[in-house]
Amino acid sequence: MMKNKINISLVALAIALIVVSCDREPNYLPKPRGYFRIDLPEKDYTQVDTIERYSFECPKYAQVTPDPYSPNEKNWVNIELPQFKGSIHLTHKPVNDNLGDYLEDVHTMVTKHLQKASGVRDSLIVNEEHQVYGMFIEMDGKGVATPMQFYLTDSTHNFVRGALYFNFQPNNDSMQPVINFIREDINHLINTFEWK
Repeated sequence: MMKNKINISLVALAIALIVVSCDREPNYLPKPRGYFRIDLPEKDYTQVDTIERYSFECPKYAQVTPDPYSPNEKNWVNIELPQFKGSIHLTHKPVNDNLGDYLEDVHTMVTKHLQKASGVRDSLIVNEEHQVYGMFIEMDGKGVATPMQFYLTDSTHNFVRGALYFNFQPNNDSMQPVINFIREDINHLINTFEWK
């Protein structure tokens, strides 16, 4: 008798499971991609004044190093962002009646990235107190090599170009929180930039 009750209970449980599992329509839609969680460091800055021609503040999580590919250029540096596998390359050139050539070089570099860019935004930089003028350029799109670049000049003696690069082909959708975070740091660099 007890054995019959157990068998009846098992059969009832099996039927209930079948009914519940068959109730839903099959879902053949692909699952959305998930991205890794990115922990962003706290905002804190330090003064960088070891460069001969200019100074600025950069994030404490970054490391400022000489450009290894241009050892003769004392004013060329990389701001390494190891946590994000990226860097901001800063190159300095003296202005000798050739500012137009440097501006054309920036335009050419931006144009090269337009093939993969889905949008480009630029904004003027004007800091009359420190004689810092320039432009900040952002590019959207999957696979854009440099999502942000800028140039700064005093228009008579100095020209600095900066560009953010990642050490991998970025998917700007998944990297957007990092790009937004670094944008704030680049804006801080620009706002604290001074010529020596």
